Amino acid sequence: MSARIYRPSRNAMQSGKGKSRQWVLVHEPAVPRSIEPLMGYTTSSDMRQQVRLSFDTLEDAEAYAQRNGIAYSVQPAYDPTPKRVSYTDNFRSDRKTPWTH
Repeated sequence: MSARIYRPSRNAMQSGKGKSRQWVLVHEPAVPRSIEPLMGYTTSSDMRQQVRLSFDTLEDAEAYAQRNGIAYSVQPAYDPTPKRVSYTDNFRSDRKTPWTH
């Protein structure tokens, strides 16, 4: 039984950073998914895949995994650098691409 601890990226459909500040612990699949023969659904008998735990800090997530004897791997958090853009840069004379309507 192994788990992955990571901090999810922000939602591409929204401009906010909701749900991207917490660390998440998810279990790696122990059993491969299979196709259910009657309806053709993709199923799995591994119930741990449905568990998704959220923690405020990385240390809390690691402490939980160690306390419960779960082998884990940590993916480093990616913090994008903010791009400084101003409206007046659209009208600069030394723009790389010409400005048109």
